Amino acid sequence: MAGPAAPSPDPDADVARRVADAMRAVPRAAFLPREVRGHAGEDRALPLWHGQTGSQPSTVAAMLRLLDVPPGARVLDVGAGSGWTTALLAQLAGPTGAVLGLELDESLAAWGASNVAARGFEWAVVEPADPGALGRPTIGGWDRVLVSASADRMPEALVAQLADGGRLVVPVRTTMHLVVRRGTAVSVTTHGEYVFVPLR
Repeated sequence: MAGPAAPSPDPDADVARRVADAMRAVPRAAFLPREVRGHAGEDRALPLWHGQTGSQPSTVAAMLRLLDVPPGARVLDVGAGSGWTTALLAQLAGPTGAVLGLELDESLAAWGASNVAARGFEWAVVEPADPGALGRPTIGGWDRVLVSASADRMPEALVAQLADGGRLVVPVRTTMHLVVRRGTAVSVTTHGEYVFVPLR
């Protein structure tokens, strides 16, 4: 006589576990200015410089769960800041993936690049963003795009850079949006209220 069927795996629980593991593997403190590292464990945004902030951990975790980065993904990180989100994305994508962090502030981009390099993630880089352009198109499109700044409206330029099956997580004004591309069809869902620095 057959026993009860085994429960189906919960994909959301698996994603949450992978994100939690990544955040343990890539400590926030190493991506903060020395004078605020003592606050790394606090669940709040912390200052970097030039008016930029490092997002609070619970917000980063929520965004990464929505993004659902699979191993081997090609990922674009818009507003990379200190490089922490880029490094987390690199941890999730693994060495078969490719992660590009873009940061408009050149000095912050240089610091973020050195922070990511120090972790040994050879498949991830942080570079200065192209002035006047949003994102950076790549052949075949990005599998995942993360935006850590608030857009006034849906950034269609980034939607256009998604690969088939790609996912974009972006705060629009104060609402978190998840955009999923399936062929020529694009779906958009909303996921709570957050506060970010403006997307420039």
